[in-house]
Amino acid sequence: MRIVLMGPPGAGKGTQARRLADSTGMKHLSTGDMLRAEVAAGSELGLLAKGFMDRGDYVPDSNIIAMIEQYIADPAGVLLDGFPRTLVQAESLDASLEKAGLPIDKIVHMTVDTDELVKRLSSRAVCSDCQTPYNLVSNAPSREGVCGKCGGSVNVRDDDKPEAVLNRMKVYEDLTAPVLSYYQLRVGVTEIVATGTPDSVYEKISQAI
Repeated sequence: MRIVLMGPPGAGKGTQARRLADSTGMKHLSTGDMLRAEVAAGSELGLLAKGFMDRGDYVPDSNIIAMIEQYIADPAGVLLDGFPRTLVQAESLDASLEKAGLPIDKIVHMTVDTDELVKRLSSRAVCSDCQTPYNLVSNAPSREGVCGKCGGSVNVRDDDKPEAVLNRMKVYEDLTAPVLSYYQLRVGVTEIVATGTPDSVYEKISQAI
C-alpha cells in the first residue's frame, strides 16, 4: 500500500507513521527526518534546507521530489509523512507512481486545533546527536538539556519556537489546502481528529486504513 498521512505541524504524523510502520512492516518516509539528517551531515541539500527550515518555510519542491522518488517504489509499501505538501509535489508523486504502476491507496488528514498545536510544538525537544524526541512537559530528560540515551544536547528546534510555529501553520494552510482538494477529487480524503491519547488516535487511523 501507499498511504499518505497529512496534517499540520505537530498533528502527530511522525508518531503515528512510526507505529504503523512497526505494525505493518511498511517503509516510513518522513521528509522532515530525512532533511534534518541532511542538515546534520552538512550535505549540499542540508545547507540549502537549513535556512528554509529555521524560518518555518518549505524546502523547494525540486529538492524534496528528488529526495523522495528513490524510495517511493519500496515493495514493502510506503507511509508518506510530510509529503506531498504542495500541489506540485502531489502531481509529481502521482507521475512517479504512475510510472511504477503503483496507486495511492489512502489519504489520511489529521486535524488539530491551532492553539493545541502551538502548545504541543513549543514543548517538543530533540537530542541533537541521536534524534531521541522529548516533551519538556510530559517527558523531559532527567537531567535538564541532556539526553538520557546518549548524553547529547536536548533542545527545542528553531522551527518549533512559537513564532516559527505560527508561520508554519500559515504556510501549511496556504500551500496544503489545494493538495487536499486535489486528492479529494482523485481518491478521497479521510479526516481524523487527532486529539486525545496517541493510542486513541492510532486506533482511529488503523480503522481508517
